[in-house]
Amino acid sequence: MIFWFKIGQIVIAILLMLAILLQNRGTGLGSAFGGSGGVYLTKRGLEKKLFVATIVLAVIFILLSLGIFLVRS
Repeated sequence: MIFWFKIGQIVIAILLMLAILLQNRGTGLGSAFGGSGGVYLTKRGLEKKLFVATIVLAVIFILLSLGIFLVRS
């Protein structure tokens, strides 16, 4: 059973990394050099779905980690 938790944790970790890397940063380093960083844009469409997917994947990863810890104890 622990084997499947670990496989699931690896898969979720890879998906979580991809979701984080695919997110677009609006300003980047532009605001560090005097760029306009005060504009707040609402997330829409695919960007919002990717943001929510990142949160869901992070929660699943934490639950799998706790599951592995509880099964081993």
